[in-house]
Amino acid sequence: MTERALYVAEFQARERPPTGYEDALADALEAAFAQGVHDLPAIVAALNVSGPRPADGGQWTETSFTAELRRLGATDAIGTRDG
Repeated sequence: MTERALYVAEFQARERPPTGYEDALADALEAAFAQGVHDLPAIVAALNVSGPRPADGGQWTETSFTAELRRLGATDAIGTRDG
């Protein structure tokens, strides 16, 4: 194992670039954090104002947001569970 491998975070080793949706969600989250938003209800509120919509096109809820983060973090480039 190389020394560099010890410091590679999982997201840095993805086999595909983020989608446009993933980039937009990340940008909206970064903007919210930059404004001092850090608690879940406020993050959800910020996404509903300036973020991409959830897959169903409706409003984000705490449940839908946490489920989406879980979904995005649980799959690799081909949609299977990372080991």
